[in-house]
Amino acid sequence: MKICRFSYDTQEYLGIYTNGGVVNLGEVFDYLDDVCPKNILELIENFNEEKFALIEGLVGRGKFNHIEKDKIKFLSPIPYPKRNLFCLGKNYMEHAKEMDGKVGSDIPEHPIYFSKIANPSVGDNDFIESHGQLTEMLDYEVELAVIIGKEGINIKKEDALDHVFGYTIANDISARDLQNYHVQWLKGKSLSTFCPLGPVVVLKDEIENPNNLDIKCWVNSDIRQESNTKNMIFDIPTIIEDLSREMVLNVGDIILTGTPAGVGMAFDPPKYLKKGDKIKCYIEKIGYLGNEVR
Repeated sequence: MKICRFSYDTQEYLGIYTNGGVVNLGEVFDYLDDVCPKNILELIENFNEEKFALIEGLVGRGKFNHIEKDKIKFLSPIPYPKRNLFCLGKNYMEHAKEMDGKVGSDIPEHPIYFSKIANPSVGDNDFIESHGQLTEMLDYEVELAVIIGKEGINIKKEDALDHVFGYTIANDISARDLQNYHVQWLKGKSLSTFCPLGPVVVLKDEIENPNNLDIKCWVNSDIRQESNTKNMIFDIPTIIEDLSREMVLNVGDIILTGTPAGVGMAFDPPKYLKKGDKIKCYIEKIGYLGNEVR
């Protein structure tokens, strides 16, 4: 099942995305004589597998009207995460090699974590601000985002995916000059609009192996990044096990799992983003996330 947050006819809703369009989740809950969650975080906190299996069956049988995709706008599924996003640096071998000496150095022996603020995150077809008065080195990074659905601490690798709610696409926009200037990554990763998310959240049961998904990124018509999540240095169970050591992972936490080779900084000369550039991110089984720089 694919859950989304969308706007239609000036109103915002939660929905279920299918090939036929989007079903208003509020109508489904009304049919079940229940109260629809206000947002996706509330949905995750109160998620009931049996109820959503029932909902999936009802939607699949055409019980509810679909709103056509071209009549809605996908919004960021989680515009205000409960706390900062956990991010992985240099988690694809080829990306680690291309960044050697540019931002940090060496192939990581252990996961590299940093924090990213999204306040709010932006959605599909929203603008990314260029912040030209502050940065001249605006970069893109397509990433698989993991959303935690079950609280845990000291989670074992074999149990890690039990703590996942679902997956979405993230574009970890970065100001490379600020990363170097501050000698750490928080500021350069956290300017306003630097965290596009979406277009949907795919529940974990729909993706059998999150570490075997094609992942791509285009800038305008130029494909810049093309890989597969199997090429992560540290896979998702390893990340969850390591990150949760003596630290609680909360329901609704978001983990960005790193980006493959092909970022703008790595080209010679670099290919940084400029106003008017259109970035399109793709992850298999999730879809496309598109944004324009202004």
